[in-house]
Amino acid sequence: MKKAIFLDRDGVINDNKKPVNKPKDLIFYPWTIEALKILSKADFMLFIVTNQGGIEMGYFTENDLKAIHDEMMRIFRLENIVIDDIAYCPHFKTKCECRKPSPGMLLSLAKNHHIDLNASYMIGDREMDITAGFEAGCTTIKIGKPCNHAHHTVDNLLEAANLIMDL
Repeated sequence: MKKAIFLDRDGVINDNKKPVNKPKDLIFYPWTIEALKILSKADFMLFIVTNQGGIEMGYFTENDLKAIHDEMMRIFRLENIVIDDIAYCPHFKTKCECRKPSPGMLLSLAKNHHIDLNASYMIGDREMDITAGFEAGCTTIKIGKPCNHAHHTVDNLLEAANLIMDL
């Protein structure tokens, strides 16, 4: 079994002050590339798990999301950062198992990639990310304001990467 780090996208990897509906809207935090390089060198697979309810709400399409993720992955490849897979939930109103706080995306990726969830991490900036990680059995790292059931709280992804390296 492998270990993984599950990363929320908006608010963790990229700034989410404005909605990310097109590739040009994707603005990485200044520390994102350095943090992902640290995590890439560790013995973990890297996954992005992101709620994208704007699809169901009609703000953008699955093709728009694909273009956003293609651009993100292009930039990561230039930096020798490997993201092993991306899972997203397009739902907002529809009841589903994939939308965080449900752990569905993590469970599906774990099954498909033979991941030991108890040896893995979930990094998110919202309580729903932490709940999903906690329910999946991961160690959770909350970015920003503390959350009662997060295992750790840090200010940004670079601090989370360094914390994982120190654990």
